[in-house]
Amino acid sequence: MAALMVSTLILLITLAGSFVGTYTLGVGINYGQIANNLPPTSHVSTLLKSLNISRVKLYDADPKVLSSFANTNVEFIIGLGNEYLPRMQDPQEAQIWIQQNVQPYLSQTKITCITVGNEILGGQDTQLPQYLYPAMKSMYEALVNLGLNRQVYITTAHSLQILATSFPPSQGAFREDLVQYLQPILAFHAQTNSPFLINVYPYFAYKNDPNNVPLEYVLFEPNAGAIDPNTNLKYDNMLYAQIDAVYSAIRALNYGNILVQISETGWPSKGDENEFGATVQNAGIYHKNLIQRMQQRQGTPANPSQPIDIYVFALFNENMKPGPTSERNYGLYYPDGTPVYNLGVASPLPRMDFSASSKNVFSNFSTLFLLIGFLILA
Repeated sequence: MAALMVSTLILLITLAGSFVGTYTLGVGINYGQIANNLPPTSHVSTLLKSLNISRVKLYDADPKVLSSFANTNVEFIIGLGNEYLPRMQDPQEAQIWIQQNVQPYLSQTKITCITVGNEILGGQDTQLPQYLYPAMKSMYEALVNLGLNRQVYITTAHSLQILATSFPPSQGAFREDLVQYLQPILAFHAQTNSPFLINVYPYFAYKNDPNNVPLEYVLFEPNAGAIDPNTNLKYDNMLYAQIDAVYSAIRALNYGNILVQISETGWPSKGDENEFGATVQNAGIYHKNLIQRMQQRQGTPANPSQPIDIYVFALFNENMKPGPTSERNYGLYYPDGTPVYNLGVASPLPRMDFSASSKNVFSNFSTLFLLIGFLILA
């Protein structure tokens, strides 16, 4: 009888734990804030703790966010906005920025990386590319001067617009007009041992050509796959093919030891009429299958020993982002804390609820122990 009671206790405590927030993404998350209806940053800190997310990427160096995550185990990538690049060529300006936006928080908040600009190369502003590498160099030198270069690394995030060829993956190549900018950046990564960040969205390939791009191939669902004729490697999803294409492009410029990381990937849950595939169902399938792959610590076919490192885009829907409807619907959560979809991994995404959560947890356990006490007395 006693053994039965102990078993019941263990079972009930385990069940209680599932309601406290044992769900784990096992990946990083992009925390964008182009919205006027997002919850306070202190609430976001509580939410990410419940999800066991320990890596967050920002697009700025918001002091409210960095302060809200003080004394937590969350590691931050912070962003230097594109508009700062011309100024950051000046080493003194770079050092002032770091002294104001990084140093004050380092004692309590884990800042591990600064992205200098976002999707500069191949973007609409044709003047910014010339400033990218000089700004990265100045920022790094400022970290060295402040003794922070072993604690914080410098990189930048690219879109797939930098590629001229993405398939077959073994023939991945950068655009000729961008090689002049990428050569010094790759040399910088090799010198500082920092990763090459790429924003990868298989969704765009499907949206632009739904008749010829199999939906199953971009959603990690069972499919016939694609064979690289040069290597005979089989790709059962587009994301892995795109990652290997970036590796091939880097190696084509004679840089073989640079790590590629995915700074953004995601799928919108809503779009305009011409945005094929932007549905709640597809977004849920993409993220569910993606996270399952990441939890398996898989590598790509051409780089099987190198686990893929990703940051999902994004935490919340952002109602003030310009562009098509999809741009405002990449979030795992609505701003009110409701999950957009159920990922179906381990347990559902918890709703954001901050009403005396710690008291509720204690109450749940107290009720369980009282129940068990009655069972034993009975």
